[in-house]
Amino acid sequence: MSDPRRPHAFHIEQEPHGAGLVSIATLFLKGRRCPWRCVMCDLSRHAPATPTPPGAIPEQIDHALENLSPAVWIKLYNAGSFFDRAAVPPADHGAIAQRLRPFERTIVECHPKLVGDDLLRFHERLDGAELEVAVGLETADPATLARLDKGAGLDDFARAARLLRRVGVLLRAFVLIQPPFQAPGEALMWVRRSADFAFHHGAETLVLIPTRPDSAELRRMVARGTFHPPDLTTVEDSLDLLLERPRGRVLVDLWGFDELYAAAPGITERRRRLEGINLSQRVTDRIGT
Repeated sequence: MSDPRRPHAFHIEQEPHGAGLVSIATLFLKGRRCPWRCVMCDLSRHAPATPTPPGAIPEQIDHALENLSPAVWIKLYNAGSFFDRAAVPPADHGAIAQRLRPFERTIVECHPKLVGDDLLRFHERLDGAELEVAVGLETADPATLARLDKGAGLDDFARAARLLRRVGVLLRAFVLIQPPFQAPGEALMWVRRSADFAFHHGAETLVLIPTRPDSAELRRMVARGTFHPPDLTTVEDSLDLLLERPRGRVLVDLWGFDELYAAAPGITERRRRLEGINLSQRVTDRIGT
């Protein structure tokens, strides 16, 4: 059994902020798996079914920060929701907040239905430092969203966004590029509509996630021919489209990129272009394919 006192992984990354870049200590914490089973998500395979032991999350943070160079912001991602009490025990919130004092901003992720009182109390513990909550919108297409087994709809995202805005907590939204049950020819339309929905409800940052066939259900759908991951051109088109009509910061998630697009022509150069756009927030010329 893996050590509950050690995180899955951690590294330093950069994101655009203001006129420059900000360094972020990104930690992938180990805790109880998410109680929801979204069709497209495979993160539960990395997490135990049992509640996270008290004290484990602060120890994971200590271990990561002892082995990372200094950063300005910190991300605490945990393959679920930070405010799921079985994943991150509320009794540890004080100890966690104490470890976050050196950072100007803390970013955590949370299911929209768990944005509530525990979040408000944790925000108060940060003593004036910024809190940003990453919430999976996934898509503004209600028919598709209903089939993802997320257990949340557009009204739940809107409610969570209103609460965050009311108390001065920043919102980051995750949007899928070409999720299952959505025709490939409609991908760009729904990326645009989903971004509009997220920014309308106050998102400061939007992260585009190419839908990867990582979950068991999506692999079965690929085998049946009922799901096709977005091709690399669709990913490039999605990022370019949103940055040509900017309403906030837009990033494309490159996790698993090399595996997903191993056969795409010019993958190294095209990945480098996407990385550069993430940091500059400016569309550059396409790489010839």
